[in-house]
Amino acid sequence: MPVFMASGYQHRLWRYVDAGRRRKLRRLLRRHRQALDLGEVVGHKSRTPLHRSCARQDHKTALLLMKYGADPVLLDQRGDTALHVAARQVVRKGGTVYEDLFVPLRNQCPAAMSIRNRDGKTPGDLLGQSEDRWCPQEMLEESDTEREADREWNRKLLGELEDEYQENCWRYEEDFYTTGPDPETYEDWVDRIAREYSQKRRRAEGDHHQRKPKTELQKPAPKLQHLLEEEHLLYEKRARTKEAELKAAKRARYEEGCSRVFTADSSRPLSYADIPWPCPRGTAEEMAAVALHGTDPSDRAAYRRFLRRQQALWHPDKFAQRCGTRLAERDRRRILDMVTALSQAFNQLAEAAK
Repeated sequence: MPVFMASGYQHRLWRYVDAGRRRKLRRLLRRHRQALDLGEVVGHKSRTPLHRSCARQDHKTALLLMKYGADPVLLDQRGDTALHVAARQVVRKGGTVYEDLFVPLRNQCPAAMSIRNRDGKTPGDLLGQSEDRWCPQEMLEESDTEREADREWNRKLLGELEDEYQENCWRYEEDFYTTGPDPETYEDWVDRIAREYSQKRRRAEGDHHQRKPKTELQKPAPKLQHLLEEEHLLYEKRARTKEAELKAAKRARYEEGCSRVFTADSSRPLSYADIPWPCPRGTAEEMAAVALHGTDPSDRAAYRRFLRRQQALWHPDKFAQRCGTRLAERDRRRILDMVTALSQAFNQLAEAAK
């Protein structure tokens, strides 16, 4: 590959991956996305940054790379995908590597489970036994199950924020090139309000030159709690509004993409990113939900008509007739697998609507 200006960015990318500096890595990928094609950044033994992060059991960096387009089905010199590398780390290290690294990668790209390396082994073969062996028994307890649910919810929130950035980067690109503090989260806001209130209370005590009884000091607490509850309700309301706006924007982009890609007469190969998925980073069920956003299920006739159009649009055979000759070879299998999954999701919705 010729040496060009982006090679400096690639060196920084490898350095941040090796050091686990995710904040700087995220900023680099945001600002220089056009110069950093993660599918072409290849290092020793033909390994990608995603391979490297899996070898280091750095699941947070691996998920971040996949958010910005790292392809989990790329092969290294041994014919291993990133999921093969993760499976080897599960066998070697045990612990929470299966839960934190292998499971998220498998969920992001189920098709990678069927890929065989040069030794003819899939990631499941490398685990050696049923995957149930690697699920810790204590995960079945209620408290740990709740923690896993919280962790999955946080991952979905992160995914929505990343999708929002991708939708708006072409419109407000200059905003992301400015440096500034990270936005304050709700938890940080609560801590700051409590801290400021405590400081104000101490100053008031100093003005009176005497220490108030403990019962008196605790009197303002219910008022503060009421304020926090009101702010939390407002925060949740804004979050729901934001989610609805994101889904509406995704559906509009989806419909525009369908009219542009499926009706265009072009010989340019279509990669996975070129397909007008309703929700590029979501599962088939999430994609179907975005496509149906704004459609009223109570209007059964209109609802069924819309579902029939979607079934015809994403039927695997019809999709292959329409776009099969234009699919990029390296993404063909991944695209067809997702088309099949999306078609099945719409079929299930149509069955439920009968």
